[in-house]
Amino acid sequence: MSIPQPETPTTLLEQIQSPDDIRNLSIKDLTLLAQDIRDTIVQTVARTGGHLAPSLGVVELTLAIHYVFDTPNDKLIWDVGHQSYAHKLITGRQNQFATLRQYKGMSGFPKFKESKYDAFETGHSSTSISAATGITLGKILKKDPHKAIAVIGDGSMTAGLAFEALNHAGHLDKDLVVILNDNEMSISPNVGAMSSFLSRKLTGKTMSRVKNHLVEKLGISDVGENILNILRKSEESFKSFFTPGMLFEAFKFNYLGPIDGHNLEDLIETLETVRDTSQGPMLVHVLTKKGKGYEPAEKNPDIFHGIGPFDIVSGTPHSSKGPLTYTKVFGETLTSLARKDQRIVAISAAMVSGTGLASFSKEFPDRFFDVGIAEQHAVTFAAGLASEGLRPVVAIYSTFFQRALDQIIHDICIPKLPVTLAIDRAGVVGDDGPTHHGTFDIAFLRFIPNMVIMAPKDEEELQHMLHTSIAYNGPSAIRYPRGAGEDSVLTDTDKLELIPIGEGELLIEGDDVLLLPVGNRVYSAMAAAEELKKEGIGAAVINPRFIKPLDEKLIENWARHTGNVVTIEDNSKLSGFGSSILEMFSSKGLFDVRTKILGHPDSFVEHGPQKTLWKNSGINTAAIILAAKTLLGKE
Repeated sequence: MSIPQPETPTTLLEQIQSPDDIRNLSIKDLTLLAQDIRDTIVQTVARTGGHLAPSLGVVELTLAIHYVFDTPNDKLIWDVGHQSYAHKLITGRQNQFATLRQYKGMSGFPKFKESKYDAFETGHSSTSISAATGITLGKILKKDPHKAIAVIGDGSMTAGLAFEALNHAGHLDKDLVVILNDNEMSISPNVGAMSSFLSRKLTGKTMSRVKNHLVEKLGISDVGENILNILRKSEESFKSFFTPGMLFEAFKFNYLGPIDGHNLEDLIETLETVRDTSQGPMLVHVLTKKGKGYEPAEKNPDIFHGIGPFDIVSGTPHSSKGPLTYTKVFGETLTSLARKDQRIVAISAAMVSGTGLASFSKEFPDRFFDVGIAEQHAVTFAAGLASEGLRPVVAIYSTFFQRALDQIIHDICIPKLPVTLAIDRAGVVGDDGPTHHGTFDIAFLRFIPNMVIMAPKDEEELQHMLHTSIAYNGPSAIRYPRGAGEDSVLTDTDKLELIPIGEGELLIEGDDVLLLPVGNRVYSAMAAAEELKKEGIGAAVINPRFIKPLDEKLIENWARHTGNVVTIEDNSKLSGFGSSILEMFSSKGLFDVRTKILGHPDSFVEHGPQKTLWKNSGINTAAIILAAKTLLGKE
């Protein structure tokens, strides 16, 4: 009887279980491994969706870092983390990679719980240098000789947080490694002086070698030192015109590069030099191509930055017929309104296509501003525009608006300037998980004086709210969800109506319980009311439309009438819409009204399909029915 033999690995990648397995490979084998990794990433993301172009662009860089540095003892921190797929594949997660971004599967971002190689959890941009600086100092305090390596993209380097970290790290003068992954793309094409500066490409390897040789040979005498000082001045003047080295050296970083980020031999040689050198903070400037190795992603890196399932051969996304998305309706409506109102300007923070502003930017280039990954600046910039009589609309994802809270308070709401915050991706967003869910915006906005907050029940109501917000002479915010709407009939912009500020609408009358759903929960509540009616339970449904100010008269009347209230929101229960209703009841003395708040729990919501997450948090139709019957003692 023959003994079954284990299957022979069919690819080099299948032989890699940890970075230890790549450290004895030849450059030729590493090149083959890079191709295996690209094939696996493309095949997987074509099925699951994900951040394809960013991860394809750093395959060689990922291999070189793990080849040279002693990970996980040396800590590798990925900025944003959406480019970490190759990292995951060579750190023991090949078997889980097919579950990428799937419910209960592997996250699309670094996670402590997934692997000891994930040194820091990321999902938002520009945090890596700060984190790496902290890790470096932590190791020094523990007398741990290992290094921290931060990999940050050129787009992320435009954010203020990155410069704050560079400034501090340069002052500390410790052995920190920052790798600038320069692909001239963040999500939308990069903008700003910083991007232009980084795009001045000049190979720096020869210059670096000449400099080191001169320092060694001329520094041994007084005459040589004088010559060296002159050469230093000449060299720095030359570099200041042609390379970004002077910028980083102004932060007291030793600069190396730019180098080809797809040349494994050069990458390994440079990183070995960095590893073996103790010269304080080092910045390695690496040039890569986003989408490298997959032609459709190379040609359209913005489309393949984050993409749903697609056909590998053609690169065409699988069609998803259905209602228009809230984002598309927002963009088209704003563009149409701007044709009639010259005061309207639109602002994006490096998410032009993602927020639906691509058509606006093309039609009104002089009235559109992409400020880069700089949400704080976007908000205060909008305040400046508003102070000059313009009507700025700032379109940013809910999760990224969190970064601009102080500016919203200080620069918009205190002076009561007419700025519209278009809060895209409000509520759970699905497969990107807790770093991208927009489940806190109600809580962090509604406590701010002078702020008006709206939430449309469907895409047609979004149109009216956008019209209302732009016309309102003060700060306002509209929160709307990711994905398709309810297929409502859209209104021509000439016929859009101004909604009276703070006025809700009664959708269904009922005597037993009042349902108060916010935004995308309205249709679920209406469906629940229809089911409750079949069981002889009369459920009234009010669409508040305004989270702040509340339509207190309408809500109070029906709360008193039914004596039972269920609030429903795609937001954290803590400090959310339901909390505002309880506060109102307290102020009105409605202490005998029984109330149930439905929303996301006091925990970070995992990644998964929106419908699954709504079910898990108890804010879908079935959960609303259960809550109503429980309040009435009929369950």
